[in-house]
Amino acid sequence: MTPLTAAETYLQDFHQRQVSVTSAAFAHLPANSPAGTWASSYHVLTSQIPAVDTPLSVLDLACGDGYLLGLLAARRQPQLQLLGVDMSQAELAVARAALPASVQLLQGRGQALDLPSASIDCLVSHMALMLMDDIEQVMREIRRVLRPAGQFAAIVGRTFLLGEVNDVFMRVFKPIASTELLPLRFGDRRTGSEAGWRELLDGSFADVEFDDIDVPWTPTPGELWAALLDTYDIDRLDDGGRQRLRGAFMDAVTPLQAGDGLIATGWGLRAIRARAA
Repeated sequence: MTPLTAAETYLQDFHQRQVSVTSAAFAHLPANSPAGTWASSYHVLTSQIPAVDTPLSVLDLACGDGYLLGLLAARRQPQLQLLGVDMSQAELAVARAALPASVQLLQGRGQALDLPSASIDCLVSHMALMLMDDIEQVMREIRRVLRPAGQFAAIVGRTFLLGEVNDVFMRVFKPIASTELLPLRFGDRRTGSEAGWRELLDGSFADVEFDDIDVPWTPTPGELWAALLDTYDIDRLDDGGRQRLRGAFMDAVTPLQAGDGLIATGWGLRAIRARAA
């Protein structure tokens, strides 16, 4: 097996300690775009899976605790074959306990999928591809396992926090990160823009479409800080750095509170859809 990169080693450790953190952050929050509204960002992806009576295989790449697969399994679609791949054994253990035995779960990396070529009708991925090293190899593997005209749909990050609070957070975070956070690069910069994704999909995929997905949230400052503690860069700070960041952030967001004490923010995501050429 190929040795894990520094970023992969960190991510594996994080998800060993913080199992189900992604579904905890996103599963309960509605998502919207000019194209529609969904119960969550996971439902944006499940809406791309047709409800048909014919055989259909679906792979969730970086399936985590299996939340998205659980939504699809709940359909009880008779000929729907569900598969999940994740590199975290801890997340897969939670998925295995929650999902029907018919769902196949594999430990692995997106750069080397242990699946036959042209075996998957639909491949989905939620908040993971922008973290993956060697994204070009990941996309080659995605195209390899998809059948001709197979569907690819993913949710990736677009902006960190919605609204003015994002600028406030970056203003207090960057000075602390510059002195207290060791460099660690996650993924490929191209996954942060539509132009970058078009480059990555060019030649192997057709009918490429994008939607900006907003996940609005109005937390208290304390609730927002608790959510931020489960993000990678803040997790990587030592206790002293986190406490300094907390103090600076809480002071900085106070003017952003509405009369009820809440802050208008949320998460900015991007949906990508394409067809295997």
